[in-house]
Amino acid sequence: MSVEYTTKLHAGADFPVIEAKLLNGDIKKLSIPENGLDWKMVVVYRGQHCPLCTRYLNQLGNAKDLLAQTGVDLIAVSGDSKEQLESHMERLNVAFPIAYGLTLEQMEELGLYISDPRSLEETDHPFAEPGLFVVNSEGKVHVADISNNPFVRPELQSLISGLAWIRNPDNNYPIRGMHK
Repeated sequence: MSVEYTTKLHAGADFPVIEAKLLNGDIKKLSIPENGLDWKMVVVYRGQHCPLCTRYLNQLGNAKDLLAQTGVDLIAVSGDSKEQLESHMERLNVAFPIAYGLTLEQMEELGLYISDPRSLEETDHPFAEPGLFVVNSEGKVHVADISNNPFVRPELQSLISGLAWIRNPDNNYPIRGMHK
């Protein structure tokens, strides 16, 4: 059995220009901050079939204001269809944009692990495993976290505290993980 590895999105690299659609028809560039904020957190989740994703998205909904206090805007995206996202919204209590339709090519460009469904009951398409990227005001990947399963994701309080520390100019904290 051969193992093929993903191409990871390197720390300090330009976040790729990736667009995805919202339920209202708006098309968003994932890495562009809005709401008067200058950094962007892009959360890639597996899809509506994943109860751990539902829980994490709802936790993010509760953490949105703390993220905004650190200057970080938020968007989530999956490879689900419009219909799947519409169904999922019934279980979500969030006030941040959630996009759908992330393509396999976009998942690969982000260096995400991609899984095939175990059955049609799970979902009807290959899907990205969790990924989280924080893009700084220069459009660079400042924080990257990818997982090959739904059980490993950044703990939000620690992440938000860390982002506040990174963003404090007194700390002069560079992008980490850039050794070649």
